[in-house]
Amino acid sequence: MSWFKFGFGKKKQKDETPSEAPALEAPETDAESEAPVESAVIAEVEKAPESLDEPRPAEPAPAPADPEPELEDRAEEVVSENTPNPDEIAETPAHAGGLEALAETLAEPESIDPVAEEMPPGAEPQPEPVEEKKGFFARLAAGLKKSSSRLSDGLSSLFTQRKLDQEALDELEELLIAADIGAPTAAKVVARLAKDRFDKDVSDLEIREALADVVAETLQPYEQPLDMTGATPSVVVFVGVNGSGKTTTLGKIAVKMTREGADVITAAGDTFRAAAVEQLQVWSERAGAKFLSRELGADAAGLAYDAIQQGRTEKSDAVLIDTAGRLQNKAELMDELRKIIRVIRKIDDTAPHHVLLVLDGTVGSNAISQAEAFMETAHVTGVIMTKLDGTAKGGALVQVAERFKLPIHFIGVGEGEADLQAFKAKAFARALAGLEG
Repeated sequence: MSWFKFGFGKKKQKDETPSEAPALEAPETDAESEAPVESAVIAEVEKAPESLDEPRPAEPAPAPADPEPELEDRAEEVVSENTPNPDEIAETPAHAGGLEALAETLAEPESIDPVAEEMPPGAEPQPEPVEEKKGFFARLAAGLKKSSSRLSDGLSSLFTQRKLDQEALDELEELLIAADIGAPTAAKVVARLAKDRFDKDVSDLEIREALADVVAETLQPYEQPLDMTGATPSVVVFVGVNGSGKTTTLGKIAVKMTREGADVITAAGDTFRAAAVEQLQVWSERAGAKFLSRELGADAAGLAYDAIQQGRTEKSDAVLIDTAGRLQNKAELMDELRKIIRVIRKIDDTAPHHVLLVLDGTVGSNAISQAEAFMETAHVTGVIMTKLDGTAKGGALVQVAERFKLPIHFIGVGEGEADLQAFKAKAFARALAGLEG
Protein backbone atom coordinates (compact mmCIF):
# COMPACT_ATOMS: atom_id res chain seq x y z
CA MET A 1 0.00 0.00 0.00
CA SER A 2 1.32 3.47 -0.90
CA TRP A 3 1.27 5.60 2.22
CA PHE A 4 3.09 8.58 0.77
CA LYS A 5 4.12 10.15 -2.50
CA PHE A 6 7.81 10.80 -2.30
CA GLY A 7 11.20 10.33 -3.93
CA PHE A 8 13.40 9.30 -1.04
CA GLY A 9 12.91 5.55 -0.67
CA LYS A 10 15.57 4.42 -3.16
CA LYS A 11 18.26 6.97 -2.38
CA LYS A 12 18.33 5.86 1.25
CA GLN A 13 19.19 2.22 0.48
CA LYS A 14 22.09 1.04 2.57
CA ASP A 15 23.02 -2.20 4.25
CA GLU A 16 20.07 -2.01 6.57
CA THR A 17 16.69 -3.55 5.84
CA PRO A 18 13.72 -1.24 5.09
CA SER A 19 12.41 -1.73 8.59
CA GLU A 20 15.64 -0.48 10.11
CA ALA A 21 15.81 3.16 10.96
CA PRO A 22 18.40 5.90 10.39
CA ALA A 23 21.05 6.06 13.07
CA LEU A 24 20.81 8.80 15.66
CA GLU A 25 23.62 11.28 15.20
CA ALA A 26 24.01 12.40 18.77
CA PRO A 27 27.01 14.73 18.28
CA GLU A 28 25.00 17.01 15.97
CA THR A 29 21.65 17.16 17.73
CA ASP A 30 22.27 17.35 21.49
CA ALA A 31 18.53 16.81 21.81
CA GLU A 32 18.94 14.15 24.42
CA SER A 33 20.99 16.28 26.77
CA GLU A 34 18.46 19.10 26.62
CA ALA A 35 15.29 17.11 27.10
CA PRO A 36 14.29 17.27 30.78
CA VAL A 37 12.31 14.10 30.63
CA GLU A 38 14.28 12.06 28.15
CA SER A 39 16.72 10.38 30.55
CA ALA A 40 13.86 8.99 32.62
CA VAL A 41 12.10 7.69 29.53
CA ILE A 42 15.26 6.10 28.11
CA ALA A 43 15.96 4.45 31.44
CA GLU A 44 12.44 3.10 31.57
CA VAL A 45 12.44 1.92 27.94
CA GLU A 46 15.90 0.34 28.18
CA LYS A 47 15.32 -1.28 31.54
CA ALA A 48 13.33 -4.22 30.18
CA PRO A 49 15.72 -5.11 27.32
CA GLU A 50 18.72 -4.98 29.67
CA SER A 51 17.06 -7.32 32.09
CA LEU A 52 16.37 -9.74 29.28
CA ASP A 53 19.97 -9.62 28.07
CA GLU A 54 21.55 -10.18 31.48
CA PRO A 55 23.33 -13.53 31.63
CA ARG A 56 21.81 -15.97 34.04
CA PRO A 57 23.93 -17.21 36.90
CA ALA A 58 25.88 -20.29 35.99
CA GLU A 59 24.19 -23.45 37.13
CA PRO A 60 26.15 -26.39 38.42
CA ALA A 61 26.96 -28.76 35.59
CA PRO A 62 25.16 -32.10 35.78
CA ALA A 63 27.17 -35.14 36.59
CA PRO A 64 28.43 -36.72 33.37
CA ALA A 65 27.78 -40.20 34.53
CA ASP A 66 24.48 -42.00 34.56
CA PRO A 67 22.70 -40.05 31.73
CA GLU A 68 19.60 -42.21 31.75
CA PRO A 69 18.34 -40.95 35.16
CA GLU A 70 18.74 -37.37 33.85
CA LEU A 71 16.49 -38.15 30.90
CA GLU A 72 13.98 -39.69 33.26
CA ASP A 73 14.04 -36.55 35.42
CA ARG A 74 13.41 -34.35 32.39
CA ALA A 75 10.55 -36.57 31.30
CA GLU A 76 9.03 -36.26 34.74
CA GLU A 77 9.33 -32.45 34.50
CA VAL A 78 7.51 -32.41 31.16
CA VAL A 79 4.73 -34.56 32.56
CA SER A 80 4.48 -32.41 35.66
CA GLU A 81 4.11 -29.26 33.55
CA ASN A 82 1.21 -30.65 31.56
CA THR A 83 -0.60 -32.87 34.05
CA PRO A 84 -1.72 -32.42 37.64
CA ASN A 85 -0.05 -34.24 40.51
CA PRO A 86 -2.10 -37.42 41.06
CA ASP A 87 -1.58 -37.25 44.81
CA GLU A 88 -2.87 -33.66 44.94
CA ILE A 89 -5.92 -34.57 42.87
CA ALA A 90 -6.75 -37.48 45.10
CA GLU A 91 -6.47 -35.31 48.22
CA THR A 92 -8.62 -32.47 46.85
CA PRO A 93 -12.38 -32.80 47.49
CA ALA A 94 -13.18 -31.01 44.24
CA HIS A 95 -11.44 -33.77 42.32
CA ALA A 96 -13.27 -36.88 43.44
CA GLY A 97 -11.98 -39.86 41.56
CA GLY A 98 -8.95 -37.78 40.50
CA LEU A 99 -6.69 -40.75 39.85
CA GLU A 100 -9.26 -42.37 37.57
CA ALA A 101 -9.80 -39.13 35.60
CA LEU A 102 -6.05 -38.65 35.27
CA ALA A 103 -5.63 -42.24 34.09
CA GLU A 104 -8.29 -41.72 31.43
CA THR A 105 -6.64 -38.49 30.28
CA LEU A 106 -3.20 -40.06 30.01
CA ALA A 107 -4.61 -43.13 28.32
CA GLU A 108 -6.09 -41.09 25.45
CA PRO A 109 -3.31 -38.90 24.00
CA GLU A 110 -4.63 -39.60 20.51
CA SER A 111 -7.58 -37.23 21.14
CA ILE A 112 -5.33 -34.26 20.37
CA ASP A 113 -3.65 -35.69 17.27
CA PRO A 114 -6.67 -36.07 14.94
CA VAL A 115 -6.88 -32.26 14.54
CA ALA A 116 -3.58 -32.27 12.69
CA GLU A 117 -4.36 -35.55 10.91
CA GLU A 118 -7.64 -34.22 9.50
CA MET A 119 -5.81 -31.53 7.47
CA PRO A 120 -5.08 -32.87 3.95
CA PRO A 121 -1.37 -33.33 3.21
CA GLY A 122 -1.39 -30.64 0.51
CA ALA A 123 -3.34 -28.06 2.52
CA GLU A 124 -1.66 -24.68 2.98
CA PRO A 125 -2.46 -21.52 4.98
CA GLN A 126 -4.23 -18.62 3.30
CA PRO A 127 -1.90 -16.83 0.85
CA GLU A 128 -0.46 -13.45 1.81
CA PRO A 129 -2.62 -11.32 -0.54
CA VAL A 130 -5.79 -12.58 1.16
CA GLU A 131 -4.34 -11.85 4.58
CA GLU A 132 -3.34 -8.33 3.51
CA LYS A 133 -6.82 -7.60 2.18
CA LYS A 134 -8.39 -8.93 5.33
CA GLY A 135 -6.04 -6.85 7.43
CA PHE A 136 -6.93 -3.63 5.65
CA PHE A 137 -10.69 -3.86 5.19
CA ALA A 138 -11.38 -5.93 8.30
CA ARG A 139 -9.67 -3.31 10.45
CA LEU A 140 -11.57 -0.56 8.70
CA ALA A 141 -14.92 -2.34 9.01
CA ALA A 142 -14.29 -3.15 12.67
CA GLY A 143 -13.25 0.44 13.35
CA LEU A 144 -16.42 1.82 11.76
CA LYS A 145 -18.66 -0.80 13.36
CA LYS A 146 -20.42 1.66 15.67
CA SER A 147 -21.15 4.06 12.83
CA SER A 148 -22.35 1.35 10.44
CA SER A 149 -24.47 -0.35 13.12
CA ARG A 150 -26.23 2.91 13.88
CA LEU A 151 -27.13 3.32 10.23
CA SER A 152 -28.02 -0.33 9.64
CA ASP A 153 -30.32 -0.51 12.65
CA GLY A 154 -32.16 2.63 11.61
CA LEU A 155 -32.51 1.52 8.00
CA SER A 156 -33.72 -1.95 8.96
CA SER A 157 -36.50 -0.54 11.11
CA LEU A 158 -37.42 2.02 8.47
CA PHE A 159 -37.50 -0.16 5.36
CA THR A 160 -38.88 -3.52 6.38
CA GLN A 161 -41.41 -4.42 3.68
CA ARG A 162 -42.15 -0.81 2.80
CA LYS A 163 -42.55 1.13 -0.41
CA LEU A 164 -40.31 4.12 -1.01
CA ASP A 165 -42.87 6.93 -0.84
CA GLN A 166 -42.25 10.57 0.03
CA GLU A 167 -42.76 9.98 3.73
CA ALA A 168 -40.13 7.23 3.69
CA LEU A 169 -37.70 9.48 1.82
CA ASP A 170 -38.15 12.26 4.38
CA GLU A 171 -37.51 9.83 7.24
CA LEU A 172 -34.43 8.48 5.47
CA GLU A 173 -33.01 11.97 5.03
CA GLU A 174 -33.50 12.71 8.74
CA LEU A 175 -31.82 9.42 9.65
CA LEU A 176 -28.75 10.16 7.52
CA ILE A 177 -28.39 13.69 8.89
CA ALA A 178 -28.66 12.35 12.45
CA ALA A 179 -25.82 9.94 11.62
CA ASP A 180 -23.59 12.98 10.90
CA ILE A 181 -23.50 12.24 7.18
CA GLY A 182 -24.44 15.85 6.52
CA ALA A 183 -27.40 17.42 4.74
CA PRO A 184 -25.84 17.66 1.24
CA THR A 185 -24.86 13.99 1.14
CA ALA A 186 -28.18 12.91 2.65
CA ALA A 187 -30.01 14.87 -0.05
CA LYS A 188 -27.94 13.18 -2.78
CA VAL A 189 -28.77 9.71 -1.42
CA VAL A 190 -32.47 10.52 -1.26
CA ALA A 191 -32.48 11.99 -4.76
CA ARG A 192 -30.78 8.93 -6.22
CA LEU A 193 -33.25 6.55 -4.57
CA ALA A 194 -36.23 8.68 -5.55
CA LYS A 195 -35.13 8.57 -9.17
CA ASP A 196 -34.62 4.80 -9.35
CA ARG A 197 -36.89 3.26 -6.73
CA PHE A 198 -39.73 5.67 -5.96
CA ASP A 199 -43.04 3.96 -5.18
CA LYS A 200 -41.34 0.57 -5.31
CA ASP A 201 -40.49 -1.90 -2.58
CA VAL A 202 -37.00 -1.21 -1.30
CA SER A 203 -34.76 -3.07 1.14
CA ASP A 204 -32.29 -1.73 3.65
CA LEU A 205 -29.51 -3.35 1.56
CA GLU A 206 -30.48 -1.24 -1.46
CA ILE A 207 -30.42 1.86 0.73
CA ARG A 208 -26.97 1.02 2.05
CA GLU A 209 -25.65 0.35 -1.46
CA ALA A 210 -26.93 3.76 -2.59
CA LEU A 211 -25.39 5.40 0.47
CA ALA A 212 -22.02 3.76 -0.17
CA ASP A 213 -22.04 4.87 -3.80
CA VAL A 214 -22.84 8.49 -2.97
CA VAL A 215 -20.30 8.70 -0.11
CA ALA A 216 -17.57 7.15 -2.28
CA GLU A 217 -18.29 9.61 -5.11
CA THR A 218 -18.25 12.50 -2.65
CA LEU A 219 -14.96 11.52 -1.01
CA GLN A 220 -13.05 10.23 -4.04
CA PRO A 221 -11.57 13.63 -5.02
CA TYR A 222 -10.04 13.98 -1.54
CA GLU A 223 -8.34 10.57 -1.43
CA GLN A 224 -4.73 11.72 -1.65
CA PRO A 225 -1.46 10.30 -0.30
CA LEU A 226 0.80 12.61 1.68
CA ASP A 227 3.05 14.18 -0.98
CA MET A 228 6.60 14.40 0.39
CA THR A 229 8.34 15.16 -2.91
CA GLY A 230 10.08 18.41 -3.67
CA ALA A 231 11.55 20.16 -0.65
CA THR A 232 14.32 18.64 1.47
CA PRO A 233 13.41 18.45 4.22
CA SER A 234 9.64 18.41 3.91
CA VAL A 235 8.30 20.27 6.94
CA VAL A 236 5.06 18.91 8.37
CA VAL A 237 3.22 20.57 11.29
CA PHE A 238 0.51 18.68 13.19
CA VAL A 239 -2.29 20.78 14.70
CA GLY A 240 -5.56 20.10 16.48
CA VAL A 241 -7.44 20.41 19.75
CA ASN A 242 -6.52 18.72 23.01
CA GLY A 243 -6.83 14.96 22.91
CA SER A 244 -7.31 14.61 19.17
CA GLY A 245 -4.37 12.21 18.86
CA LYS A 246 -1.75 14.48 17.24
CA THR A 247 1.30 13.06 19.00
CA THR A 248 0.37 9.42 18.45
CA THR A 249 -0.49 10.10 14.82
CA LEU A 250 2.83 11.86 14.23
CA GLY A 251 4.67 8.91 15.79
CA LYS A 252 2.87 6.36 13.61
CA ILE A 253 3.63 8.36 10.48
CA ALA A 254 7.30 8.57 11.49
CA VAL A 255 7.40 4.77 11.79
CA LYS A 256 5.83 4.31 8.35
CA MET A 257 8.23 6.81 6.75
CA THR A 258 11.42 5.36 8.20
CA ARG A 259 10.35 1.89 7.12
CA GLU A 260 10.16 3.21 3.57
CA GLY A 261 13.69 4.55 3.77
CA ALA A 262 13.20 8.12 4.95
CA ASP A 263 15.49 10.06 7.25
CA VAL A 264 13.12 11.71 9.74
CA ILE A 265 13.43 14.26 12.53
CA THR A 266 10.65 14.63 15.09
CA ALA A 267 10.23 17.75 17.23
CA ALA A 268 8.27 17.69 20.50
CA GLY A 269 6.59 21.07 20.10
CA ASP A 270 4.01 20.38 22.81
CA THR A 271 6.26 21.91 25.45
CA PHE A 272 3.43 22.20 27.99
CA ARG A 273 3.00 18.47 28.67
CA ALA A 274 5.79 16.19 29.83
CA ALA A 275 3.67 13.20 28.83
CA ALA A 276 3.55 14.42 25.22
CA VAL A 277 7.34 14.75 25.11
CA GLU A 278 7.81 11.28 26.55
CA GLN A 279 5.23 9.79 24.22
CA LEU A 280 6.85 11.25 21.11
CA GLN A 281 10.29 10.16 22.27
CA VAL A 282 9.13 6.56 22.62
CA TRP A 283 7.56 6.65 19.15
CA SER A 284 10.72 8.22 17.71
CA GLU A 285 12.90 5.50 19.19
CA ARG A 286 10.57 2.89 17.75
CA ALA A 287 10.83 4.56 14.36
CA GLY A 288 14.55 5.19 14.53
CA ALA A 289 13.90 8.89 13.95
CA LYS A 290 16.02 11.69 15.37
CA PHE A 291 14.24 13.35 18.27
CA LEU A 292 14.40 16.96 19.46
CA SER A 293 12.87 18.40 22.62
CA ARG A 294 13.39 21.25 25.05
CA GLU A 295 12.60 21.92 28.70
CA LEU A 296 8.96 22.20 29.68
CA GLY A 297 7.55 25.62 28.92
CA ALA A 298 10.19 26.39 26.30
CA ASP A 299 9.36 28.36 23.18
CA ALA A 300 7.83 25.92 20.69
CA ALA A 301 8.64 28.22 17.76
CA GLY A 302 12.32 28.15 18.70
CA LEU A 303 12.27 24.36 18.81
CA ALA A 304 10.66 24.23 15.36
CA TYR A 305 13.37 26.56 14.05
CA ASP A 306 16.16 24.36 15.46
CA ALA A 307 14.58 21.18 14.06
CA ILE A 308 14.34 22.60 10.55
CA GLN A 309 17.90 23.93 10.65
CA GLN A 310 19.13 20.49 11.72
CA GLY A 311 17.09 18.88 8.96
CA ARG A 312 18.64 21.16 6.35
CA THR A 313 22.16 20.58 7.66
CA GLU A 314 21.76 16.81 7.72
CA LYS A 315 19.73 16.70 4.48
CA SER A 316 16.91 14.85 6.20
CA ASP A 317 13.84 13.91 4.21
CA ALA A 318 11.24 15.18 6.68
CA VAL A 319 10.84 17.22 9.85
CA LEU A 320 7.64 16.34 11.72
CA ILE A 321 6.65 19.00 14.27
CA ASP A 322 4.17 18.33 17.06
CA THR A 323 2.26 21.23 18.62
CA ALA A 324 0.34 21.69 21.83
CA GLY A 325 -3.35 20.90 21.72
CA ARG A 326 -5.39 24.07 21.80
CA LEU A 327 -9.07 24.88 21.81
CA GLN A 328 -10.21 26.83 18.80
CA ASN A 329 -11.75 29.53 21.02
CA LYS A 330 -8.55 30.30 22.98
CA ALA A 331 -7.10 33.34 21.23
CA GLU A 332 -3.71 33.36 22.99
CA LEU A 333 -3.02 29.72 22.10
CA MET A 334 -4.02 30.26 18.49
CA ASP A 335 -1.68 33.27 18.41
CA GLU A 336 1.16 31.01 19.54
CA LEU A 337 0.40 28.67 16.64
CA ARG A 338 0.57 31.62 14.25
CA LYS A 339 4.00 32.44 15.67
CA ILE A 340 5.25 28.90 14.99
CA ILE A 341 4.12 29.16 11.38
CA ARG A 342 5.76 32.61 10.98
CA VAL A 343 9.09 31.41 12.37
CA ILE A 344 9.09 28.40 10.06
CA ARG A 345 8.52 30.68 7.07
CA LYS A 346 11.54 32.79 8.01
CA ILE A 347 13.72 29.76 7.32
CA ASP A 348 11.88 28.62 4.20
CA ASP A 349 9.17 30.77 2.66
CA THR A 350 7.61 27.66 1.12
CA ALA A 351 7.31 25.93 4.50
CA PRO A 352 5.52 24.39 6.23
CA HIS A 353 4.86 22.16 3.26
CA HIS A 354 2.01 20.43 5.08
CA VAL A 355 -0.15 21.54 8.00
CA LEU A 356 -2.14 18.48 8.99
CA LEU A 357 -5.29 18.94 11.05
CA VAL A 358 -5.86 15.91 13.28
CA LEU A 359 -9.57 15.63 14.07
CA ASP A 360 -11.12 13.46 16.77
CA GLY A 361 -13.82 11.39 15.09
CA THR A 362 -15.85 11.19 18.29
CA VAL A 363 -16.82 14.89 18.16
CA GLY A 364 -19.03 14.41 15.10
CA SER A 365 -20.29 17.62 13.53
CA ASN A 366 -18.25 19.72 15.98
CA ALA A 367 -15.28 18.87 13.77
CA ILE A 368 -16.59 21.56 11.42
CA SER A 369 -16.04 24.40 13.90
CA GLN A 370 -12.61 23.03 14.81
CA ALA A 371 -11.57 22.89 11.17
CA GLU A 372 -12.81 26.43 10.54
CA ALA A 373 -10.63 27.89 13.31
CA PHE A 374 -7.46 26.05 12.29
CA MET A 375 -8.00 26.79 8.61
CA GLU A 376 -7.92 30.49 9.40
CA THR A 377 -5.01 30.31 11.86
CA ALA A 378 -2.63 27.77 10.35
CA HIS A 379 -3.73 27.41 6.71
CA VAL A 380 -4.43 23.69 7.00
CA THR A 381 -3.47 21.65 3.93
CA GLY A 382 -4.82 18.20 4.82
CA VAL A 383 -6.89 16.19 7.29
CA ILE A 384 -6.38 13.07 9.40
CA MET A 385 -9.38 11.78 11.35
CA THR A 386 -8.67 9.55 14.35
CA LYS A 387 -10.64 7.48 16.87
CA LEU A 388 -13.25 6.35 14.36
CA ASP A 389 -13.35 3.03 16.21
CA GLY A 390 -14.81 4.67 19.30
CA THR A 391 -17.74 6.54 17.79
CA ALA A 392 -20.96 6.21 15.83
CA LYS A 393 -20.22 9.58 14.19
CA GLY A 394 -17.83 8.48 11.46
CA GLY A 395 -20.00 10.18 8.86
CA ALA A 396 -18.63 13.53 10.03
CA LEU A 397 -15.63 12.97 7.77
CA VAL A 398 -17.97 13.39 4.81
CA GLN A 399 -19.09 16.78 6.13
CA VAL A 400 -15.51 17.95 6.60
CA ALA A 401 -14.56 16.92 3.07
CA GLU A 402 -17.59 18.59 1.49
CA ARG A 403 -17.19 21.79 3.47
CA PHE A 404 -13.45 22.41 3.20
CA LYS A 405 -12.42 20.44 0.09
CA LEU A 406 -9.26 19.28 1.88
CA PRO A 407 -7.24 16.15 1.08
CA ILE A 408 -7.82 13.30 3.51
CA HIS A 409 -4.51 11.50 4.01
CA PHE A 410 -5.13 9.03 6.83
CA ILE A 411 -7.84 7.71 9.13
CA GLY A 412 -7.34 6.09 12.53
CA VAL A 413 -9.49 3.09 13.43
CA GLY A 414 -7.64 1.86 16.53
CA GLU A 415 -4.66 2.33 18.80
CA GLY A 416 -2.17 0.12 16.96
CA GLU A 417 0.31 1.35 14.41
CA ALA A 418 -1.46 -0.63 11.66
CA ASP A 419 -4.74 1.05 12.61
CA LEU A 420 -3.59 4.32 11.04
CA GLN A 421 -4.55 3.64 7.44
CA ALA A 422 -4.15 5.50 4.19
CA PHE A 423 -7.57 6.88 3.34
CA LYS A 424 -9.45 4.97 0.64
CA ALA A 425 -12.79 6.53 -0.29
CA LYS A 426 -14.55 3.42 -1.60
CA ALA A 427 -13.43 1.19 1.27
CA PHE A 428 -14.43 3.84 3.82
CA ALA A 429 -17.86 4.31 2.20
CA ARG A 430 -18.65 0.60 2.13
CA ALA A 431 -17.47 0.06 5.69
CA LEU A 432 -19.54 3.05 6.84
CA ALA A 433 -22.61 1.57 5.16
CA GLY A 434 -21.96 -1.83 6.74
CA LEU A 435 -21.21 -3.57 3.43
CA GLU A 436 -18.51 -6.04 2.44
CA GLY A 437 -15.39 -4.61 0.86
